[in-house]
Amino acid sequence: MKKNIGKIDKIIRIIIAIIIAAIGFYYQTWWGLLALIPLFTVFTSFCGLYPILGITTRKEKAD
Repeated sequence: MKKNIGKIDKIIRIIIAIIIAAIGFYYQTWWGLLALIPLFTVFTSFCGLYPILGITTRKEKAD
């Protein structure tokens, strides 16, 4: 798995995860568990949909 999520993308995904979890907690439903998906992508720095679409938000470091 090649990392394909950039810094800003990670921040957006964390915010989305917090919102989804809060809504799930507020309505006391298991749908809040969907927040685990964006959190998983943040911690692995990999989104499985990005390679299919041919995009990346990660900037490669020039060595």
